[in-house]
Amino acid sequence: MRWVLVIVGVLLVLSGAVWTLQGLNVLGGSAMSGATMWAIIGPLVAVVGLVLLISGVRRFRA
Repeated sequence: MRWVLVIVGVLLVLSGAVWTLQGLNVLGGSAMSGATMWAIIGPLVAVVGLVLLISGVRRFRA
């Protein structure tokens, strides 16, 4: 279960970062580029990913 939390956490952090950059129109070439909604959803997804990642890493140490 630890590995699943870490892997899903990393994927969510990366997805959230990409969505944030697309929402802020830093990364172009998508329908999401320049859409404010993705600039809001992206950081929320990244924070959820960080929580999962941290809880997975803490279980490794326990």
